Amino acid sequence: MPRLLSEIAAQTGSRLIGQDATVSAVASVQSAKAGDLVFVEQASRLDDALRSAAAAIVGGEFAANLSSTKPLLISSQPRLTFAQAAALIFPATTPPVGVHPSALVDRSASIGKNVSIAELAVIGRNVQIGDNTFIGAGCVLSAGVKIGSNCRIYPKVTIYSSTTIGNRVVIHAGAVLGSDGFGYVRDEQTGRYFPFPQVGRLEIEDQVEIGANSTVDRGALDGTIIRRGTKIDNLVHVGHNVEIGEDVVIAAQTGISGSALIEKNAILGGQVGIADHVRIEEGAILGAQSGIPSNKVIRGKGVVFWGTPARPIREYLKQLALLSTLAKNK
Repeated sequence: MPRLLSEIAAQTGSRLIGQDATVSAVASVQSAKAGDLVFVEQASRLDDALRSAAAAIVGGEFAANLSSTKPLLISSQPRLTFAQAAALIFPATTPPVGVHPSALVDRSASIGKNVSIAELAVIGRNVQIGDNTFIGAGCVLSAGVKIGSNCRIYPKVTIYSSTTIGNRVVIHAGAVLGSDGFGYVRDEQTGRYFPFPQVGRLEIEDQVEIGANSTVDRGALDGTIIRRGTKIDNLVHVGHNVEIGEDVVIAAQTGISGSALIEKNAILGGQVGIADHVRIEEGAILGAQSGIPSNKVIRGKGVVFWGTPARPIREYLKQLALLSTLAKNK
C-alpha cells in the first residue's frame, strides 16, 4: 500500500526534510529501486544510500543538516522508524471472516466478532475466542482454551486445555502450547519411572509472539507464565513452571528447563541451555550456546555472558587466552 512520507512521519514521530513523496516498498540500500524506502543508522553509510535508487531515506540526526535531493525522514531510532514504516506499507492481510465449512466448532464455544476460523480447524468445548482473531488451518484448540482479541494463530498450532492467551498474540505454525511437562518420579525399588502430575496451567499475556514449532509446557501443579511483549523464536522449548518476564527475547533452539525464572528485558541467544531452577535477572544477555547449571543466578543488567558454565564475556575471553598460552607453552 503506497504511503506518503508525510503520513509516515506523522504516524512514526519522525520529521520529514525535503519534498513529500510516495513510497511503495522497503529495501536494503544495496537492492533499492525506484519507489523504495531505505534506512541508515550510521553516517558512514549515508553516501551509499544517497547514491542508491531509493526514493527516500530514514536516517538519524546525523543526516538532519544534509543537503540532499532525496527526501529524508529523521528519527532518533532509524531502524525502529523503518520497521514502523514497513508495517504501514505492508499491512497484515485480513483473512475472510467466518467459519470454514470443514472446521469443527463445538456448540459450547464462544466466538467473538469478526473471527476467522480456517479449514479443518477443531474448536473444543467451552473454548473462548476474542474479536478479530484468526485461527489457521488445521489448528486444534482443546476444551476450555481462552484466546483474546486480535490474535493470529497460524496453521497446525495445537493448544491444550488450561491455556489462556491474551490479546494481540501471534503463534506461528506448528507450535504446541500447554502440553505436559517432563516430570517423572523414580521408583527406587524397581528403577521405573512414574509420571508426576502435570495438571497446571499456561498463561500467555498480551503482545507475545511464539515462533514456528516451538513448545511451551503447562505447569506441573501451578503455572507456566509468559509475560507481556516477550518474543520467542522458532524451535524453542519452555519447560513446566517456567516464568518469563516482560519484553524478553529468546532466539532459536534455546531450551529452558522447569521452574526457571527469566526476568524482564533479558536476551537469550541461539541454542542457550538453561537448567532447572535457574534465575536470569533483569537485562542479562546470554550469548549463543551458553549453558547455565541448575540453581544458578545470572545477574548483571546489560552484561553479556558466554560459555558453559556461562560467565561474563570478559572473564570468558581471558580464560580462553590463558588456555591458549598454556597450550603453546606446553
